Amino acid sequence: MAVLLNPPGETPPAEGSIGEAHEERADGGVLEHPGLWAALIMIGALVVAGFFLARIFGYG
Repeated sequence: MAVLLNPPGETPPAEGSIGEAHEERADGGVLEHPGLWAALIMIGALVVAGFFLARIFGYG
């Protein structure tokens, strides 16, 4: 019977990945949060819609 050089569950060196673990990059801050962009788009859409509603009802 063959002698196991690696413990069970370990990947043998010849079959392992040659890639290295990557570092997690830092959080990009508030500009990377999709909720902020969604809120800005909604506010902009409401402002534009409000402008047209104001024009329809005779304001401006």
